[in-house]
Amino acid sequence: MNERDKSSNTPARREAIDINDFVYGATGSRIRRLTMPDGRHWFPAVDVCSRLGYTTTRKALLDHVPKSHRDFLESVTGGHSLSVPAGREWRRDLQVIDLKGLILLVNGCTKVSCGPFKEWVTEVILTVQREGSYTFPEARTESAGPAATASVAKPGAPVSYALPEQVADAIVRLEERNVRLDEEFAAVQRESLALRRESLATQREALSAHQATARAMERIADRLDAVLTERSDGSGGSGGRGGTDRQAPTPAPTPAPAPIAQPPRPTAEAVLADWKTRMSVTEDVWAVAVTIAPALAEDGELRQPLESIASRTGLSVRRVNECLRFMRKHACIDARGGAPDGSPVYVLRTPPH
Repeated sequence: MNERDKSSNTPARREAIDINDFVYGATGSRIRRLTMPDGRHWFPAVDVCSRLGYTTTRKALLDHVPKSHRDFLESVTGGHSLSVPAGREWRRDLQVIDLKGLILLVNGCTKVSCGPFKEWVTEVILTVQREGSYTFPEARTESAGPAATASVAKPGAPVSYALPEQVADAIVRLEERNVRLDEEFAAVQRESLALRRESLATQREALSAHQATARAMERIADRLDAVLTERSDGSGGSGGRGGTDRQAPTPAPTPAPAPIAQPPRPTAEAVLADWKTRMSVTEDVWAVAVTIAPALAEDGELRQPLESIASRTGLSVRRVNECLRFMRKHACIDARGGAPDGSPVYVLRTPPH
């Protein structure tokens, strides 16, 4: 119920049906509403058209709502020296319709849920045609007890009206459906949460297995290095035939080989320039390349978790892995096992000079 300015001597204006119940019975949804000081209700046209199943809001307004019953939000509020409500959902250019425009859209709607409201409107028109007017039945309240009688309203007290039967039944059915949908939605959310937890557990197990594999490969590589070192030192070849301890002649000292000059390390710019000649660089691949090139140029190898590269590039871990495979395919980098922490190790395939 909306009242006029209390400073005026004009009595307060009272609506026979609560506007929220009326709109809910007509559209089957709670729609945003602005009520101006003159008592006129305005609704966002996009909300009403979306709820009633119209494909295009502009076409629905042109087909069913005259210009006198639609306007822009800024014009409606400005006419009463009011500002546009705060929030992104209330825009100055938002098209709004009044209550008559909403009813016109409901009458033009073909959804089954609008049937009860249309049936009641038809009854109102037929009653007016037959009797010259339509009167809402007054709502009666009965006192408790076996000898219940209808209470009599005091003189001057506001009169309440019963909601039309068709609209009331529609509201009850819609509320029951909404409760059922809320329960189904909650069940789907619980199932989705359980699946997400299961997926996270699977990912953790896969990550642990990957880290364990990387550590095992690292131990195998260390053992192979130790075996090769022992063979090169001759630690496993002492003793002659027949079990006699024959001392091997001391070899003549050999001059130390001249140190081999190491080529200078390439710069990150040189690495990126060489990569551009090897592959067609997309935006994602280039983002990964720019991120890992400085480490490869400075240290000669890359030991970074995929999650770290993903956070620095803004890409997903899966996409970073795909970009690295693409660079390996085009002979830009090569894999060299894994670090002790499970991170993959990459080196330059053929450093540019």
